[in-house]
Amino acid sequence: MVSTFDGFPVAALDFYDDLEVDNTKTFWEANRATYDTAVAAPMRALVAALEDEFGAAKIFRPYRDVRFSKDKTPYKTHQGAFVAVAPATGYYVQVGAPGVRTGAGFYRAEPARLAAVRAAIDHDRHGRELQRLVRRLEEDGFTVGGETLRTAPRGYRTDHPRIDLLRHTSLTLGRDHGFAPYVHTPALLDSVRADWRAVRPLVDWLVRRPAA
Repeated sequence: MVSTFDGFPVAALDFYDDLEVDNTKTFWEANRATYDTAVAAPMRALVAALEDEFGAAKIFRPYRDVRFSKDKTPYKTHQGAFVAVAPATGYYVQVGAPGVRTGAGFYRAEPARLAAVRAAIDHDRHGRELQRLVRRLEEDGFTVGGETLRTAPRGYRTDHPRIDLLRHTSLTLGRDHGFAPYVHTPALLDSVRADWRAVRPLVDWLVRRPAA
């Protein structure tokens, strides 16, 4: 049974502060109860409270995949959850040492999917629609993120009017809530819900326009 969401306790942020210093199995095992009660349980409650409106979330495992990484630290230094509405596209929330962050967008794309997104950005009407959405969200305090190419993707001019969007191989809009006092209270639920509602037009565009 999932409990009511009461916010992330201060212990959650302290846990990740300490994990960044001592990212070891010894620390994790000694503090697993804190992770379970201060991080995992509140995250389950948070996404459960949002499920009726946005859909079921995947809560990511706390363990890093270190097989192909030079960084062999075993644990992620944040806890994330993701509601997928299309491949690698949807809504995101995380908690870590810097506090809470929300966002949405597409986080990676297979070549065919990325080509479709770029074609939609290139389309005069659809592309300008996305440009307006992104600008509006930036004005509302969201920050553009995602991986980008250093130059124009093949087949597109460097002076394209939306070259900044075309260069993205992933595109996200996120908002930092940090460790504001309400992060530790039930009011955080309303903030996450409001953020996800604000970015819903972006998610809808990413689902609808590349398929048009």
